[in-house]
Amino acid sequence: MDLKDLYRDVIVDHNRSPRNFGALATANHCAEGHNPLCGDRLKLYVDVAGGKLEALAFEGSGCAISVASASLMTEALKGRELADVRDFYDQVHRLLTEHDYVPERDLGKLAALSGVREFPARVKCASLCWHTLVAALDSKRQPVSTE
Repeated sequence: MDLKDLYRDVIVDHNRSPRNFGALATANHCAEGHNPLCGDRLKLYVDVAGGKLEALAFEGSGCAISVASASLMTEALKGRELADVRDFYDQVHRLLTEHDYVPERDLGKLAALSGVREFPARVKCASLCWHTLVAALDSKRQPVSTE
């Protein structure tokens, strides 16, 4: 299977059956994000304890790439140390925005998001949840916008 097939299959799967979708009762951090260009909206719930992301979930609506990226992110980051979360953010941001970037670490299914960089207008869709996560961890009250 080549990367384009992986990209398509992973995006379709996570859009049709998003993981960690819904409110999170134990959340102690929360942020909202909006992509006016595409109409994507999400609310991200994060439970941080002992320097770890114990749980995270999201709700909202958006295009397939936005929903799939949020689903992939919540799966990949659950249980990770906060320092590791920031590194994942940096790696995924570069993956989405730098054409020939090769991640320094194994990103697992997140690597499928590299297909988004072939569609520059969709980078904001894929990165919305990541920017919203940083806002939640930094306890920013203002909604995140990709504009």
